[in-house]
Parts: sequence; C-alpha cells; structure tokens
Amino acid sequence: QVQVAESGGGVAQAGGSLRLSCAASGRTFNNYHMAWFRQTPGKEREFVAAITKTGSSTYYADSVKGRFTISRGNAKNTVYLQMNSLKPEDSAVYYCAAVLYGTSSWSRESDYNYWGQGTQVTVSS
Repeated sequence: QVQVAESGGGVAQAGGSLRLSCAASGRTFNNYHMAWFRQTPGKEREFVAAITKTGSSTYYADSVKGRFTISRGNAKNTVYLQMNSLKPEDSAVYYCAAVLYGTSSWSRESDYNYWGQGTQVTVSS
C-alpha cells in the first residue's frame, strides 16, 4: 500500500511555470506506476500524464504535450510534474495517483488505486 500527497500548487501567470511534487510513503514506491490527473468544478477528472515504475516510459494528454513533463525520483519516493507555458485553461485541482499493476489505458481513472488530496493550480491571464 502507498500513500501520496501533492504539493507545489499555487498561482502563476499565463506563460509561466509551476512544478508539482507528489511524495509517496512506503518502501514499495518503486513498484508503482504514477500519474497526474486534474479536475475543474463541474467537470470530470481528466488525465494529464503518467510515468511507469522505472521511469522508462511517459504518457501525456494531448492538451499538455510539449508543455508538461512528468518525472520521478525513486530514491526520494517522489514524482514531479513540471508545467511550462501555462494557460488559464490549465487551472484545476491536480491529483497524484498510483497503480501497482500495469494498465491498458493510462488515462483511465478507475485503474488507479491510490489518490492524493489534490493541490490547486490557478493560472491568471
């Protein structure tokens, strides 16, 4: 079992950058594939990015490809989301998620077993 907690949210101007962190507890962090999702009021949670347990593969939503980068530091039990060229439509609560076994669809929310509480990102125009 793993617990995850996000940090690093805040306010940024359009075109700016933020880096989110997700710290995981437990000694088995290296066994988990990790992902970021986001949600705005009145909308379903949407996939942002995912990274395999070794960090060898990454996956992105089309809306963030080329602007966001997901990475992980297994020695620090942490996964990161570097967000550049931010847009107002990136404003959302960002959630970190973990899945122990592989999934056939990295963007499928229901495949992830563990979730953090979320961190708010607001991008002003």
